Amino acid sequence: MTNQMETTVEEIDIQELIAEGNLERFRELFLEMHPYDQAMFFLEQEKSERMTIYAYLSPKEMSVVMENIDLEHTEQFITEMDPHFATMVFAEMAVDDAVDILKELTIDEVASFLALMEEEPAIQIKELLHYEEKTAGSIMTTEYISILETQTVGDTLSFMKEKAPNAETIYYTYVLDEQKRLVGVLSLRDLIISDENQIIKALMSENVVSVSVGKDQEDVAQMMRDYDLLALPVVDFQNHLLGIITVDDILDVMDEEASDDYSKFAAIADVDSRDTNPFQSAKKRLPWLIILLFLGMITASLISGFEDTLEEVPIVAIFIPLIAGMAGNAGTQSLAVAVRGLAVGNYGKENRFKLIVREIATGLLVGASTAIVVIPLIYVWKGNVFLGVLVGVALLTTLTVATLSGALIPLLMERLKIDPAVASGPFITTLNDITSVLIYFGLATVFITMLL
Repeated sequence: MTNQMETTVEEIDIQELIAEGNLERFRELFLEMHPYDQAMFFLEQEKSERMTIYAYLSPKEMSVVMENIDLEHTEQFITEMDPHFATMVFAEMAVDDAVDILKELTIDEVASFLALMEEEPAIQIKELLHYEEKTAGSIMTTEYISILETQTVGDTLSFMKEKAPNAETIYYTYVLDEQKRLVGVLSLRDLIISDENQIIKALMSENVVSVSVGKDQEDVAQMMRDYDLLALPVVDFQNHLLGIITVDDILDVMDEEASDDYSKFAAIADVDSRDTNPFQSAKKRLPWLIILLFLGMITASLISGFEDTLEEVPIVAIFIPLIAGMAGNAGTQSLAVAVRGLAVGNYGKENRFKLIVREIATGLLVGASTAIVVIPLIYVWKGNVFLGVLVGVALLTTLTVATLSGALIPLLMERLKIDPAVASGPFITTLNDITSVLIYFGLATVFITMLL
């Protein structure tokens, strides 16, 4: 409690220092804060206070703040800065972070900033800007340390001292041959404990895990998780080292991919959207809902096709929500398991067959259990054992089919090179509504004489 109070008082003090124009004291308190806390404080300020902060901080200090702000906010802040100051901020940032922010801007804005920027940082940024979005090339950084296999440990340590301040990470040193191809990797620990006269080639590990520049960022994240890496080298088709991807970048990717998959799973354009405008929110949600509306009309037309059954046995209508709802829930559960398994790479050919068999067995067990529960309940409630059997058999069948479809549809979509997450919960629910209605009313029509 005391720490929370101290933090609050400190923030109030800094806020007052901005109003008072006390530059020295503001810088003293603000720069003592953790970079994340600096960013959170900055986000809470109105434009007039932010303009003062731009004047009080150096480009390097402001770059630290910008690197800790979510990308969705960066366009507003970069474009309100003085353009020359903004270009200096970009120059001080890690290249990959600067590229991420620039990709949020318009083409004209990017061209303007690059024209004002000094030649060296502009060249580095341009090298990364042309890579396709959501690939290894788009998230890598060129600020890494590489050495030649013919160097000695002593020369390498001296070289690292010189280059370390500008490197994204120094835990791994990448070893190149004379053609600049990646041939090995060396840990910082191995360098420190080795004799200064030893040749790097004798120390390095030749078993280097690397990724091609066009690899999807989700696959890159999977590789870094599987191999437990802090950094991953990115190479071209000839194995030339182009850059590295660090674990902090992968954490951002994992968060982005999780949000993206959840958006698709829920049939929403952007689950992270913070638009306050209801018209913008509606515009993003409507496309899928319109599609689902038409699918719902199919369900309605199917029910209308069983009008004769409903006229003779109207009581069956009251169990439509029960059958359809259970099928939708079972399908969504199966879908979640399948999409998650595909996302983390759990399913090879053999495992996919096991998944299908397992989901069929699960559907049968769940369906049989619900049938056993529902049959006596309906008999006690309505006094008709055949009605209970009808609903029970319909549940057994629809839950089995729904569970199977929840597993099969993502597998089919992946086979067709479509993101499995697109098989969203609402889509599966509506599809299972259609199949459950067909099964339920089909059974009711066949056994109608027993229900009369």
